[in-house]
Amino acid sequence: MLGDLLFSLADEISAFNVFRYVSVRTAAAAATAIVLSLGLGPFVIARLSRLRVGEQIRADGPAHQHKAGTPTMGGVLILGTVMLSTLLWADLGNVLVWVAVLTMAAFGTLGFVDDWKKLRRADGIGLTARTKFGVQLLLGLLAGGFLLWYSGGGGFTTRVVFPFFKEFQPELGLLFVPAAMLVLLASSNAVNLTDGLDGLAAGCVLVAAAVYTALTYLSGHAEFSAYLDILYVPGASEVTIFGAAITGAALGFLWFNAHPARVFMGDVGSLALGAGIGMQALLIRQEILLVIVGGVFVLETLSVILQVASFKLTGRRLFRMAPLHHHFELAGWKETQVSVRFWILAVLCALATLTTLKLR
Repeated sequence: MLGDLLFSLADEISAFNVFRYVSVRTAAAAATAIVLSLGLGPFVIARLSRLRVGEQIRADGPAHQHKAGTPTMGGVLILGTVMLSTLLWADLGNVLVWVAVLTMAAFGTLGFVDDWKKLRRADGIGLTARTKFGVQLLLGLLAGGFLLWYSGGGGFTTRVVFPFFKEFQPELGLLFVPAAMLVLLASSNAVNLTDGLDGLAAGCVLVAAAVYTALTYLSGHAEFSAYLDILYVPGASEVTIFGAAITGAALGFLWFNAHPARVFMGDVGSLALGAGIGMQALLIRQEILLVIVGGVFVLETLSVILQVASFKLTGRRLFRMAPLHHHFELAGWKETQVSVRFWILAVLCALATLTTLKLR
């Protein structure tokens, strides 16, 4: 929108010609998201405080009772800045951009309803797991179904890319829909489980989104994708702006969410961010790389699955507490140590992901 407007002035001011480049608009989207987050953050936090949307802390976990009452649902700031930054700088005629934005908004809305219900009930219980998963699967079905239909026009492919096996790219066809449902369900809930300490989820999302932003740019560029031997997806370059907006919004939110946090993102933020990253992966057909890019999210999710399975089967727990970040807290690590060390692990996972570009 804004990029088109500025580019239209190129005849009068030649410098505005740069706005036809995706790279320039990507940087502008990231900068816009950061500025909006930092500028609107204090207002949003104050508003949430006046609405008394304070976090409720579990009594059976690490000693975080001092955080009770800290404003939550700060994810509305993240979601708002991502959507506005994307709509300002992306080509609004690009279908893939709209799929990404609307899917993220839908998951964010689900998280908002869950958060609001938790805050309005004395027991702090939100939507039931069945309802929550059911809506997530429905949203995945809608997104996957649309992309499958869109692939029939040649603007999208349902081939799946396997790291290290450049010749093995099977066509999923109808199986793409359940695959999309699984990716969005897993990615949104994985970020949700990781969101338990000050800055932890925001920092890890920041790294993962930055990696997928780079991958999206390469996948949408015919020459770069050919050189690196990765799947070329026409139109994907505009989704780079969406990824940059997520990266900038997560960075800006981290300013307020770093220890000691002034605000928590809540489900409205974690579900939206997880879905946003999942959609980036789906749109460039690099969803399998999510296992490497989101290594921290995978470990957090596995710790919960293993903990529940072990307790049900043997009556014993594998970890002091799940998700994994609480295990390390109870093992004696300070909260800031857990967050920073998990960020370091996220960066290592990012570097491992980037090495796969040539190991094919």
